[in-house]
Amino acid sequence: MNHIVTMKWLLARLYEPDLVIVDCRFALGKPESGRASYEESHIPRAVYLDLEKDLSSPITEHGGRHPLPNLEHLAKRLGQSGIQGSSRVVIYDDQGGAMASRLWWLLKYTGHEEAYVLDEGFTAWKNASYPVTNEQPIVIPVTYEVNLKPDKLVGVDEVREASLHGTKVLIDSREPRRYAGAEEPMDIKAGHIPGAVNYFWKGVLDDSGHWKNADDLREHFSNIPQDAEIIVYCGSGVTACPNVLALEAAGYSNVKLYAGSWSDWISYSENPVATKSE
Repeated sequence: MNHIVTMKWLLARLYEPDLVIVDCRFALGKPESGRASYEESHIPRAVYLDLEKDLSSPITEHGGRHPLPNLEHLAKRLGQSGIQGSSRVVIYDDQGGAMASRLWWLLKYTGHEEAYVLDEGFTAWKNASYPVTNEQPIVIPVTYEVNLKPDKLVGVDEVREASLHGTKVLIDSREPRRYAGAEEPMDIKAGHIPGAVNYFWKGVLDDSGHWKNADDLREHFSNIPQDAEIIVYCGSGVTACPNVLALEAAGYSNVKLYAGSWSDWISYSENPVATKSE
């Protein structure tokens, strides 16, 4: 299944009426920089959705650093962005697809099939001398209907069971040093969920920053059986999403996101922590 579109593909369809383009640029630690970058320059017709204001809920005791957004709020923001059932949605960022993949996953989770991530991102688009603008589009609000796909999501209880019994493949999408507990710049505990294997999310990109094709992704994940039940997590449910997308592109059909991820897992004091490679 192809979830990635090229810059040339988008350029050829830039003004087709059913196409909605979403800018999701965002920098962790600099929460206003994404919106500022959008206002300075973006792909024509693109609207902006913010990781923390639009694609997450406020932080509480549990749920991680980027809890899933309230569905009513999300549907409202998607509708305000012009997204409806007949829309083809192309999402881009400048973070290797990490932020764009979060919205891609949310669209899939809420039942929208025609969602795609732009290969490479905004800087590559601009460097290719493709059109950019600082004009914000006039969007006619529409109604976004949620058709929830609950089988795409797991909570902490299912992850505990998978960790304890080894019944599912647990994938940790963070950098190897964070997985190993050698460093932890974001959360109060270091390590990983016992039983998890490490597939750093940037491994789905090639050396030039392009998404790998389906054959290369199958090779990348070749140690995982195609019929496996897979749960993917990261630090807060954002950079796990590129791995979810890549696994589906490689032909895996039973892939779920642990949205709360590591930051939710460690919010329960009774949950164990591992530091050795699995």
